[in-house]
Amino acid sequence: MKSHIRKHLVTCALLAGAAFAVQAQPAPGTPPAGGTQAQQGRKAFDPAKRAERVNKRLADLKQKLKIAPNQESAWTTFANAMQPPAAGQRPDRGALANLSTPDRIDHMRAMRDQRNAEMDRRADATKAFYAQLNADQKKTFDNETARMFNRGPGGHRHG
Repeated sequence: MKSHIRKHLVTCALLAGAAFAVQAQPAPGTPPAGGTQAQQGRKAFDPAKRAERVNKRLADLKQKLKIAPNQESAWTTFANAMQPPAAGQRPDRGALANLSTPDRIDHMRAMRDQRNAEMDRRADATKAFYAQLNADQKKTFDNETARMFNRGPGGHRHG
C-alpha cells in the first residue's frame, strides 16, 4: 500500500513541476523581459564610438608601420578609405515590413550592392597603400591585418 501512495506522490510532484515549467515560459512572440537591448545590458550601436575605435586602430597601425614622410600621402588616402560609412546603413525594419516581397528583395539587393561597392573601394585603397610599403612594413601589415580578421562583427574575438 505504501509503494502505491509513493508512486502517486512522485507522479503528482512530476506533474506539478512540469506545469510550473510550462507556465514559466514566455508566450511565443513575446519580447524578452527587460525591454530593449540597452536595458538588457547590450550596447546600442554608436557610430561615434565605432569611428573612434577605427581611428585608434589606424593610429596603432601607423605607429607599427613606421610610415616614412614619402609614404604619408598614401597613408592618408588609405586611412580615409578605412573610415566607417556614414550612419544610416541599417535598414528601417518598419519601412521594409510595409514593402511587398518583390520590393523588399529589390531593396535588400540594392543595400547588398552598396556594401559590396564599399568593400571594393576599401580593397582597392588597401592594395594601393600596400604597394607603397617596403618589405618589413608589408610583413607588419600582413601580421596586423591577419589579427584583425580573427575578430567577428564589431571587433570581438571569437573562439
